[in-house]
Amino acid sequence: MTATLQRDRHRDRAARANKSGFSFARVGAMVLRHWYLLRSSWPRLLEIVYWPAVNLLTWGLVQTYVQQHSGFFANAAGLIIGAMLLSDVLIRGQQGFSFAFLEELWSRNIGNLMMSPLRPSELLASLMVVSLIRLAIGMIPVSLVAIALFDFNIWGLGGVLALFFLNLILTGWSVGIVIAGVLLRQGMAAESFAWTVIFAVVPITCVYYPVATLPSFLQPVAWSLPPTYVFEGMRAALIGHQFRSDLMLDAFLINLVLMGIATVGFYWLLNSARRQGSLLSTGE
Repeated sequence: MTATLQRDRHRDRAARANKSGFSFARVGAMVLRHWYLLRSSWPRLLEIVYWPAVNLLTWGLVQTYVQQHSGFFANAAGLIIGAMLLSDVLIRGQQGFSFAFLEELWSRNIGNLMMSPLRPSELLASLMVVSLIRLAIGMIPVSLVAIALFDFNIWGLGGVLALFFLNLILTGWSVGIVIAGVLLRQGMAAESFAWTVIFAVVPITCVYYPVATLPSFLQPVAWSLPPTYVFEGMRAALIGHQFRSDLMLDAFLINLVLMGIATVGFYWLLNSARRQGSLLSTGE
């Protein structure tokens, strides 16, 4: 009898410890699930590479023409292609996060995940890792195509590129986290947000033109978005050959605020979905 009680107590303690701690094993299991989905589906892999490649060819040819007819752009080789590649980091970072989450909704698996030991923070962490995997699959081949066809090597930016990437991916994740919360609360009726929200933000972040180009009333809005600082920093690096550390710091600080707001919003929407019982009604 005493041995049975001790085993029960040990099992209860193990269960409580398992619930209270962040588990990298559970994060890894979720990442592995999505890796198997990608690996076993060539249409998914093709789609990841297809759109960045189309963008590269379109804007690369535009830049080729501009370089031949404009002294300014001729002295700033790679400006358009660099902007396109970096904007794809923002877009694909958010969409990779959101699409991985949509996979769970489409398969009606989100209710199972919420009832499993998987914690919401672990779910978000796994979606971030999946987003990085999808981004690498899409962007690395395209960056090599840019070198081969247009003689533009974005990797030549070195450590500056890492800071650009960090700030853009953080913004993409912030948007993705909010969209995930909205999908939990509203269900598949809000699916279009996963496709459209980031494209509404991109024009204001001044990907291909300086902030001064915007109407004066939109400029404060642009400076409230971290990607604006990244693209201004990119132009400073490619045109003026200088690294604007102040822009990168400002972008990172704003990203921390946005990530905090997004995470709080996600938990609030998740709790609202639990109260309303909408977790089990998601899916196609």
